[in-house]
Amino acid sequence: MKTTARCERRRRYGARGFTLIELLVAIAILAVIAVLSWRGLDQIIRGRTTITNAMEDERVFAQLFDQMRIDARQAASDDESGQAAVSVSGNALQIVRHMVLPATAPRLQVVRYQISNGRVVRYASPPLGNVGELRRALHGSDEGWSAVPLMGGVGSISARMYVPKLGWTIRMNDVQTAMTEAVNNLKVPQLGNAPMPRSVTGLEVSIGATSLARPVTRVFLVGE
Repeated sequence: MKTTARCERRRRYGARGFTLIELLVAIAILAVIAVLSWRGLDQIIRGRTTITNAMEDERVFAQLFDQMRIDARQAASDDESGQAAVSVSGNALQIVRHMVLPATAPRLQVVRYQISNGRVVRYASPPLGNVGELRRALHGSDEGWSAVPLMGGVGSISARMYVPKLGWTIRMNDVQTAMTEAVNNLKVPQLGNAPMPRSVTGLEVSIGATSLARPVTRVFLVGE
């Protein structure tokens, strides 16, 4: 009996619980692990968000520049436009382009790229069937035109035009001078049947966005 009571007393005193200090140490270790795990998970989420945003920006940029490339390739001649088919004014880019519709004669269309509330918007006129409609579209407002927002977060849009024999310029006066010279050359008898050359053969567009450290620039051929 004495031996049994002594063993029972040893078992009872030996099966003691954690002390307060041990519990505090365990809680502190778990807190450190939780903080490190949260930081690691937060970095993973932030990295995924950054990659997703970058991919979305690439998609939007590709869509914007691809539409500009199409408009520049389908640009009308200066003779058809009655003025420079490609023109730049401040943060606005204007292109007079050909428009082919099924079962109809080819028409002209005026498109403008402008910044509206931090977004690049492409305004496109209805198909233009005569000179009067073209002049009203060129010198009038874009009210009633179709408007397609292409990219947000844009702070600036700028463009340069490539004028043969001169190079890159942002001055419409240089383009007008090239047009005047081309018209004068057509008055020479041996050149009378030659087509009027384009005053602008290349277009360089730069887009500055809040998400970019520097503007993104693309170069397009005009009428090719």
